[in-house]
Amino acid sequence: MFAQVVFPLPFRNAFTYSVPKEMAAMLQIGVRVVVPFGKRTLTGFVVGTSDTNEAEEKTKPLFDILDETSVFNRTDLKFYEWLADYYLCSLGEALKLAVPYGLEVESKRKIIADTNICSALYLKEKDKASIKGKILKTLLDKEEISISTLQKVIKKKNIYSALQSLEREGALNVLTLLSEAKVRIKTANFVKLSKPLADVYECIPEIENRSPKQVAILLELISKKNKPESLAQLLKKTDTTKSSVDSLVKKGLVEIFEKEIERKYKDEYQEQLQNFELTDKQKSVITEVSGSIEKEEFQTYLLHGVTGSGKTQVYIELVKNVLSLNKTALILVPEISLTPQITSRLYNNFGDSVTVLHSRMSMGERYDSWRRILNKKSKVVVGARSALFAPLNRLGLIVVDEEHDASYKQTDMIPKYNARDAAIVLGKIKNCPVLLGSATPSIESMYNALSGKFKLLTLPDRVDNAKLPKIELVNVIIERKKKKMENVFSKTLLNKIEDRLKKKEGTIILQNRRGFSTQIYCNDCGEIEICTNCSVPMVYHINKNILQCHYCGFIKDVPKVCFNCGSHSVKYFGTGTERVEDELSYYFPNAKVKRVDSDTVSRKSSLGKMLLEFGRGEIDILVGTQMVSKGLDFSRVTLVGVISAETSLWIPDFRADERTFQMLTQVAGRAGRSQIEGEVIIQTQNEKRFALQKVLLGDYEGFYQKEIADREKMGYPPFTRICLIETKDEDDQKAKGAIMDFYKELLVYKKYLNISPPSPAIISKLKGSYRYHMLIKSSKDNDPGGKILQKALFGAFAEFNRKSRYRNVKLFFDVDPQSVV
Repeated sequence: MFAQVVFPLPFRNAFTYSVPKEMAAMLQIGVRVVVPFGKRTLTGFVVGTSDTNEAEEKTKPLFDILDETSVFNRTDLKFYEWLADYYLCSLGEALKLAVPYGLEVESKRKIIADTNICSALYLKEKDKASIKGKILKTLLDKEEISISTLQKVIKKKNIYSALQSLEREGALNVLTLLSEAKVRIKTANFVKLSKPLADVYECIPEIENRSPKQVAILLELISKKNKPESLAQLLKKTDTTKSSVDSLVKKGLVEIFEKEIERKYKDEYQEQLQNFELTDKQKSVITEVSGSIEKEEFQTYLLHGVTGSGKTQVYIELVKNVLSLNKTALILVPEISLTPQITSRLYNNFGDSVTVLHSRMSMGERYDSWRRILNKKSKVVVGARSALFAPLNRLGLIVVDEEHDASYKQTDMIPKYNARDAAIVLGKIKNCPVLLGSATPSIESMYNALSGKFKLLTLPDRVDNAKLPKIELVNVIIERKKKKMENVFSKTLLNKIEDRLKKKEGTIILQNRRGFSTQIYCNDCGEIEICTNCSVPMVYHINKNILQCHYCGFIKDVPKVCFNCGSHSVKYFGTGTERVEDELSYYFPNAKVKRVDSDTVSRKSSLGKMLLEFGRGEIDILVGTQMVSKGLDFSRVTLVGVISAETSLWIPDFRADERTFQMLTQVAGRAGRSQIEGEVIIQTQNEKRFALQKVLLGDYEGFYQKEIADREKMGYPPFTRICLIETKDEDDQKAKGAIMDFYKELLVYKKYLNISPPSPAIISKLKGSYRYHMLIKSSKDNDPGGKILQKALFGAFAEFNRKSRYRNVKLFFDVDPQSVV
């Protein structure tokens, strides 16, 4: 028997391995296996089995099979094959998404150095700047180092010949060690009675005289009515030691056994279960989607419902219908900030059948949640984009809440998939409906709905007769001339906040920048404090009194003088959430102000705790980044203030207007979600901007009509499919040379594609690497499925690898990028 195995590496082909007879019964498509791969040991995925060996060369046998049940089946495999094809990665890289991080078994190569020999060789070495010289210098300080760390330290990948030479000279040994999975099943010792109660009671008088502590243990176990008790808890409750339990084991009265402990994620945030009266519009939407659920037919629905129109309740009612048919449901939310409230409502309705999956969970919690789903103990999964790959069986419905949100796009790792678009393909493969919900649908989704590809459903009114908030634009330039500005606040906004504090109503303030000041510059020479690793300004954080880069995390001390000219005239410019929080505390010293951004919610359950306090009225003002614009539903919020509408408008990106319209409409929707009408104050430097005027009027349709006309004229999605190609390297010339060589190969296909010439990325240096970008557009009229684009990229890539002297520089392909920055 033979197995076809793929690896989470950039190889597009499968590798054949022989299957030892003792493993043949366990082998099936969808299990993970440990196999030899060159000189390494890796974990791979079985994607096929056969009785004959199609590979001509001799095959190596599998070492081990890691799974008893398949992680994916043949139907799931179709989905991962599509993901790999569309997002231009290998099947193994796509399948890596099917399992939680930390389950890989692989070999690591470690260098053990002899420092005496290294020191002697380093003194003899004439070229200290050579690879050999750099390795010897590094090994003088570190006796043990992994090969990957050494490559990073000396900034060279091809170090193997130098290592072999040094190994022959006795300066070092290269060891291959097998590293186990980082996460595994958690177990603990439990204790239970091993004899009937009557026999135990009979033994107590005899034991009592000699060991009262043993009696305490027996009485505690008797009180549990023969339910097992954790050994640690038992010893703590009875104030005894393990030797007492061991004595009872010898007497045959109790037994100790190992039991799995499930690590369950629990959020601080909880709500009371409420009974809602559904509106006629909600009932109509539920009836429409339920038809597709019952018929097991694929259909994509776009639910365009204004903020506060009860979309979450629609999702809950649909999940009830799904569970009544013994099927499962998947609910995707864009970010962690949305999870506490929607999760609490799902738990209230569906109890333990709900499982949460997101990045704030520990590795063990994610693993246990994933195993619950795999073992069919959970029927409802809610989470951020990675929850899309949960191993749900009999999928009956996929919901993508706030479908317009950019965080559904994976930007850091390969494949760079969009969870919303991938969810639609998954629904098609699994024959189940997909419901996309938003108050501000993306231009692409609305275009698909109006052209008949999706079915458009609407919820035009808020529930409980609540009115949409009154919005006011305040021009800060005019206000400053009239002396009506107090630092970053207009007097209009300060007066409104004061009014809400007197009425004990809640206020949300949005400023979509972290930190205190977003730039530090010299008033004499004009130099800005720029990050050493990135071409972006450092941000001042007042709480820690540091400068920090928000792209690479680099930190340095606040300068007392200008680094360029030595002047003491160093100025702080720009406004972040810390400054807004600081000024609010100054103007309203008795108000309880809390900040919600990635600096304050990094600790587990900190966001849930904050939202709980805000809901109870223990926090008066919530200041935050775009986190506060999404999904928060508090009836006590009657005022929303936006410090600067321009933070996203000035980004040089074709989606800048759309992002601004969506964010401002969403944050405005947090106000007035009850009988009390809400107010929104948006501070701006130009209130005549088209996007801001449409926010003021609440006119999504008018905004869509202009935006879609501009997109068609300029050749942007939804009329074209775009792919952003990026090269990056620590050497600027290499990064530039690689993209120029790839561009030359791509020009062969210029009659089918619109290819922009390469240029430095807008953020030209990031995390120490220089970046170059090239944008390719493929018309959807000529290339509806993206096959021409795919063929061109693969063809050019093959030629680039064959001809270019910069073939070692990595190329990154981002299909359907959410940002071209």
